[in-house]
Amino acid sequence: MFSKSNLLATLVSGISMFVLGYVFWGMLGESLMEGHTLTNVMKEEPDFIHLFLGCLIGAFAFSTLYGKWARGHHSAKEGAEFGLWIGVFVGLGMGLIWFATSTMMDLTGHLMDAVINIIYYTIIGVIVALIYKATSAKNP
Repeated sequence: MFSKSNLLATLVSGISMFVLGYVFWGMLGESLMEGHTLTNVMKEEPDFIHLFLGCLIGAFAFSTLYGKWARGHHSAKEGAEFGLWIGVFVGLGMGLIWFATSTMMDLTGHLMDAVINIIYYTIIGVIVALIYKATSAKNP
């Protein structure tokens, strides 16, 4: 769990989650989601310490699960597949649960958010897999 591969993948993917989250939801998603979310729900300025801590914890969980799922077979394809399934779980699975139990977004907003989540986690999966591939012990 605390291998060099996992810790390095956690650090790099945590930073990537932070940056991509800003790009996908802060820059691109804001205009896409306009009209599909409640107003005045988001903070004017995010709490960056807790935001980055959340990204780092999420990256550690993602990387640890990937390491167990991949079973030593690390490639961009494997990472993309793993990330895609995490994106489906978070974006569609949890998104539809949030839609059913809250009023933060309409169905269109949740579906757009699901697409963003799937793309986001697919990219994170590729990053994690490539780090594992580069740092894992080579089999003779």
